[in-house]
Amino acid sequence: MGRVRVLIIDDHDAVRQALEARLRSAEGVEIVGCTGCWQEGVLLAVERAPDVVILETKRSDGQGLAALRRLKAECPGVQAVVLTSYPDPEERRQALQAGASRYILKEIDSSQLVQEIRSLLRPRAAI
Repeated sequence: MGRVRVLIIDDHDAVRQALEARLRSAEGVEIVGCTGCWQEGVLLAVERAPDVVILETKRSDGQGLAALRRLKAECPGVQAVVLTSYPDPEERRQALQAGASRYILKEIDSSQLVQEIRSLLRPRAAI
């Protein structure tokens, strides 16, 4: 399998930078963009065509689910992973309904996160 192209959208600077550093050191992962602004993130997704976009829906501006909906409208083929600080069953339901492929807690270790990302791109066996 080739490199997985990843875009990160998280408005918490320290978290975003730490996540970027974690994934940059992972074999087979290429970070194609990293931003705190969801509007910029959607533009980057359109421009750079990542395989996976990781975003936090619990944003300080309250626009996390709107950002996810806009991302999926602009880039319907992108795999969206919600990486969040704490679980919220209603938010999870809405995120999956809006097109998120995964809803994962930020406490996940780096190797497991990379496995989750890579699993989104594996070809499915024909039935």
